Amino acid sequence: MGKEEFDHIEEKEQSSFLQRIVEKDLEEGVYSREVCTRFPPEPNGYLHIGSAYAINISYNIAKKFGGKFNLRFDDTNPLKEDKEYVEAIIEDMKWAGFDPGDRIFYGSDYFQQLYDYALQLIEKGKAYVCDLTPEEIRSYRGTLTETGKNSPYRDRSVEENLDLFNRMKAGEFNNGEKVLRAKIDMQSPNINLRDPIIYRILHEDHYRQGNQWCIYPMYDYAHPLQDAIEGVTHSMCSIEFKDHRPLYNWTLEELELTEPPKQREFGRMNLTGVVTSKRFLRELVAEGYVDGWDDPRLPTLRGMRRRGYTPESIKHFLGEIGISKDESTVDVSMLEHSVREDLRDRAPSMMAVMNPLKVVIENYPQDENEFLEVQNHPKDPSMGTRQITFSREVYIEREDFMENPVKGFKRFAPEHEVRLRGAYFIKLVKVVKDEQGEIKELRCTYDPETKSGSGFTGRKPKATIHWVDGKNCKSAEARLYEKLIEDEELLKDKTLSWDKRINTDSLKILKDIKIEKALGEAKKEEKFQFIRQGFYTVDNKHTTEEKLIFNRIVPLKDSWKKGKK
Repeated sequence: MGKEEFDHIEEKEQSSFLQRIVEKDLEEGVYSREVCTRFPPEPNGYLHIGSAYAINISYNIAKKFGGKFNLRFDDTNPLKEDKEYVEAIIEDMKWAGFDPGDRIFYGSDYFQQLYDYALQLIEKGKAYVCDLTPEEIRSYRGTLTETGKNSPYRDRSVEENLDLFNRMKAGEFNNGEKVLRAKIDMQSPNINLRDPIIYRILHEDHYRQGNQWCIYPMYDYAHPLQDAIEGVTHSMCSIEFKDHRPLYNWTLEELELTEPPKQREFGRMNLTGVVTSKRFLRELVAEGYVDGWDDPRLPTLRGMRRRGYTPESIKHFLGEIGISKDESTVDVSMLEHSVREDLRDRAPSMMAVMNPLKVVIENYPQDENEFLEVQNHPKDPSMGTRQITFSREVYIEREDFMENPVKGFKRFAPEHEVRLRGAYFIKLVKVVKDEQGEIKELRCTYDPETKSGSGFTGRKPKATIHWVDGKNCKSAEARLYEKLIEDEELLKDKTLSWDKRINTDSLKILKDIKIEKALGEAKKEEKFQFIRQGFYTVDNKHTTEEKLIFNRIVPLKDSWKKGKK
C-alpha cells in the first residue's frame, strides 16, 4: 500500500469534529502554548485495538498541528499496576508507529503536586475528610432519580480537615477508614458531582514509588491536574467520560489554573466478535482460556502482531473508519480487509500443502530431481524469482483430489488432467488405499513436454494445483484462527463461564503440513501468501529451531469486500 494512500487516509481521518475544535481554539488564541495531546493508559493490561483507535486520534491531532503528544501512565492504583505492562505498552506503541519519543510521563511522579493541590481545596473549603463507610457513601449518593444527602462530616472545619488529611498521609488510619471528598453539590443531577472521592487510603507499595505513599488520588481528580501539569491543551477521551467532564472542569476552575486544558470526547469503537474489555481480557488470560496477552485471537496489539497484522494495515483500518461522536460497532472483516490488502502487495507467494496426499510419478526417473524457476509474486515481477525442486514424489492437497468427483469439481480426478503449478501436467494411473479404505497415495504419470514456461500450447488442463516436492520439502505446524466469540449475545450473559462463550473452532492446529524447502528458513514474523490457502506468518512465540509454526493471518477470501459488492 503506497505512502500517498496512507497520507490521504490520515488526512481524511483528521477532518473531524475534534480537528475543528482545535482549529477554532487556535484561531481564537485560546492557548499561548502549542497544541499538546496525550494518551493516558493505566498499566494494568496490554493495549488493544480500541487503545490504538484512541491513540491514533490524539497522536495525529498533535502531528497535524505541529504539536506534542504525551504518553502518560495513569498509575495511581497500586493494586493493579505493574512494570511489565508499562514496558509492553511502550513497546507496542512504538511497533504500531506511535512512538512517543522522550515524552513518556508517569502520573505517580506528580503525587506531591496532587497532594498539595488537595490541601489548597481543603483550605478553600472545597474538600473534606469523610468517615462514612464505602457502603454508606454509596447510599448517601442517591440515584439517577433521587438526589443525594450530605455526609454528617461535610461541615468539618478547615483546620480539622487539614489535620485529618495529613494524618491520613502519615499512615495513622486503616484502608477505607477515611477518604477525602470534593465538596460540590449532593443535589446535582450529575452523580459525578455529588461530593466525589478524590483520595483514598491504600497501604500498598507502588511499583514506582515504593512505600512512600499510603494515600492515592482517584482518577477523576488526578486526570485534569496531570493534564495541566504537562501543558496538555486538548484531552481527548472516549464517550463514557462525557459525564465526568463537569468534574474535570470544576477541579481546574477551583484551583484557578491558567489556560486549563479542555476535555473533549469521541465515540468508542467496538469490533464484532472481539473482546476489548480489560476485565474480560484479564479473565481469559488469568484463567488459561487463551495463550497469554499475545494470543492471536485477542485484539491486543501484541496478539495482532503475533498473528501477523502489520502496523500499516492497522493504521489504514483506523483511517478508514474515521472518528465518530457516538459509540459504534465495526465489522471485524473491515480490519481483515485492510490486512489482506496490505499483505497482497508485499508478501511473497509460496507453496504449502496443509493436508498432504502423496503423489508418486511413475514415469519420472527414480533418483533424479530438477530445478524449476517460479515467480515470487504472481503480479509483481520486481519481487524476482526462486528455484524449487521437482522429483518423483510430490505432495498435493487431499481436497484437490476426488476419486468420484461431484458435478462441478474442477480439480484432480481419474479423468481430469491437471497442471502442477510451475511444473508439469499429471494424469492418474492408480489410487492406493490402506486397510481402512482411506486413500494412501496416488500413482500418476507426467508429460515432460508440458513443462511450465516451455511454450507448450497443446491440450488445456482441468486445473492448476499447488504442490511441494516430497524429497526436499519441510514439515511444519499451521494454526488457523477464527473469531474467539462467535455469538456476541453470550458476552452479555454473566452467568455463563468462558467455556460456554468461546467459539470452539476459534483455533485449529494442523500438525504436519508440508512446505517448500525455502520456507524452512523463514524467520519469526516473516510473512507469506500460501497459494490458495491464505496469508501466514511465522509465530514469534513458540517457533523454535526444531519446530516451525505458521499462524494464518487472514484467509484469502475477503468477505467484507464481497459483501459490499
